[in-house]
Amino acid sequence: MALHQTNPRDPRGGFPTRTNQRIRVPEVFLIGPGGEQIGVVATYEAQSQARAAGLDLVEISPTARPPVCRIMDYGRFLYDKSKKEKQNRRNASAARVKEIQLHPSVGDHDYDVKLRHMKEFLEEGHRVKVSLFFRGRENAHKELGFELMNRVLADVRELGTVEQAPKLMGKNILMVLMPNLKARKAVKAPPPA
Repeated sequence: MALHQTNPRDPRGGFPTRTNQRIRVPEVFLIGPGGEQIGVVATYEAQSQARAAGLDLVEISPTARPPVCRIMDYGRFLYDKSKKEKQNRRNASAARVKEIQLHPSVGDHDYDVKLRHMKEFLEEGHRVKVSLFFRGRENAHKELGFELMNRVLADVRELGTVEQAPKLMGKNILMVLMPNLKARKAVKAPPPA
């Protein structure tokens, strides 16, 4: 009997390569449905144990000698794997860079609204890029822009720390804030009773 060709991925992108009757080696190292190690058994015997349990025989490690197989519900395994991948994608995209745009002549109410948004973003764990744009004659008073950036720093001091200090780039001043992890934990933790 010829050994099977090892293909580290199945067509659906998972790592188990063969299931049930597609396993074509004479013997396998068998792991039971509860995770217990049964040992080296003949492949037909492992397949009959899987059928008796109403589950599938799945080849986990095709390169091992003998290959490692496990008795499990393969459909449930694929479902759990897809849920885990979806959760990982969701968590990976959670930390984004949010941008807040200001002008040196921003009104008090507008400043308060933008400050509230900055605080919300920092509490959620996002990095915040603060951009200050100069228009027309405002270019002559760059010091007003740096004063406004220092005011922002003072107002979000408890929630964020400076990742990139305010820096003049052409007609803009840019600054990047990152969330302060200690402050985020304090906000999330319920107050002691």
